[in-house]
Amino acid sequence: MAAVAVPLQGLRRLCRVLLFLSQFYILSGGESTDIPPYVTKCPSNGLCSRLPADCIECKTNFSCVYGKPVTFDCTVKPSVTCVDQDFKSQKNFIINMTCRFCWQLPETDYECSNSTSCMTVSCPRQRYIANCTVRDHIHCLGNRTFPKMLYCNWTGGYKWSTALALSITLGGFGADRFYLGQWREGLGKLFSFGGLGIWTLIDVLLIGVGYVGPADGSLYI
Repeated sequence: MAAVAVPLQGLRRLCRVLLFLSQFYILSGGESTDIPPYVTKCPSNGLCSRLPADCIECKTNFSCVYGKPVTFDCTVKPSVTCVDQDFKSQKNFIINMTCRFCWQLPETDYECSNSTSCMTVSCPRQRYIANCTVRDHIHCLGNRTFPKMLYCNWTGGYKWSTALALSITLGGFGADRFYLGQWREGLGKLFSFGGLGIWTLIDVLLIGVGYVGPADGSLYI
């Protein structure tokens, strides 16, 4: 029995070593199991012509006439599967689109970053440089991510109706200015009884027309 146990122990050790080596081989990249990141955006076995732009590669022609319909030859990227109108597997197909660069698209066809560091209430109205990205299902020429100058348009949650109501009812105590985050002006109105009423009336007009806004530079909601 002892003579049989020794070979069995050696076999178990050998199996453990082989298992360890196989796991190390996979973890070290010897056997690649990575999936391209764009695959998560690509519906499996869907129509090739409706795939998002990140799932295909097209031979574009930048000499096309702006605003005119144009047709491009496209190929699906590796690891992407799609079908034609007859539900047959397809790799090469054509897409129909309008000839225009991505930055020429309507505002509804792309998403842009918001800036909370610019003043929305100013004269002249301030702008900021936003990074815009075209929506997945939209096809266009050029880079799908581009910078664009946009007007400051963000809100901190302040309501115009609330500010106006406070200005009319408790404006003499600076409640409207305190609400908008303008505590210095609020203290000035509080200790001057609303500038003897004159400051209160002026603030009602300025808040009513939207000239006076939140201290953080945001828009009313």
